[in-house]
Amino acid sequence: MIKVAVAGYAGRMGSAVVEAVSAADDMVVACGIDPFGGEAEFPTYKDIASAVAAGGFDVLVDFTQPSVVAGNLEAALPAGIDCVVGTTGLSNEKLESLAAMAPEGTCLFYAPNFTTGAVLMMQFAKAAAPFFPEAEVIEFHHAKKKDAPSGTAVRTAQMIAEARDFTSTAPGKETEIDGYEGARGTLVDGVPVHSVRSMGFVATQEVIFGSMGQTLTIKHDSWDRTSYMPGVLLGIRNVGELSGLVVGLENFML
Repeated sequence: MIKVAVAGYAGRMGSAVVEAVSAADDMVVACGIDPFGGEAEFPTYKDIASAVAAGGFDVLVDFTQPSVVAGNLEAALPAGIDCVVGTTGLSNEKLESLAAMAPEGTCLFYAPNFTTGAVLMMQFAKAAAPFFPEAEVIEFHHAKKKDAPSGTAVRTAQMIAEARDFTSTAPGKETEIDGYEGARGTLVDGVPVHSVRSMGFVATQEVIFGSMGQTLTIKHDSWDRTSYMPGVLLGIRNVGELSGLVVGLENFML
């Protein structure tokens, strides 16, 4: 039985993680960590230090905020606690430095997206990238998302750039009208990325490829946070077999 601690258990994603873990036959919620949390059917703590000191869990799942996640990992990883992280906003360099704090045999597993469909969307984009001279990423999220662009969009753009041996020749930021800078989005390894924040969305991403006379659009939609849970459970089940920094749910899917 895998004993799981859920950081941010009172939040929207944290509540979904608690429900999914509780429904699984091979794991249990050992405790919850949330400064704003209330009563629960498991022990709760206001901060990560108190939870680590009390012990009793194998894996920490973190879907908190960019301003919180690094501190949680700085407490959990040196204690030899495997971590499954879906909170975006951390650079690759920061993830590597955090993973280096853990003893041998401890894993920091980070996924920019835990939906199986989004992982496949990124893989399809990677496969298409060498065949189209132009590519742009447009991501749509709910209005309360704390970071932009999304981790999924950043990772998708990086994968596109890694898969091709050329750069786009499409008009870029140099064409933006004075006073309207940002129209061409941000550049991630040369790939334009655009972020939309609005009520009505959970998470949607489009990757638009173009070449002479044709376009290819790859789109993924998440309509409910339950779409993340199969991937979260997959991460919890596999993280104990790994060591160091592991990025991407595709490591367990493909």
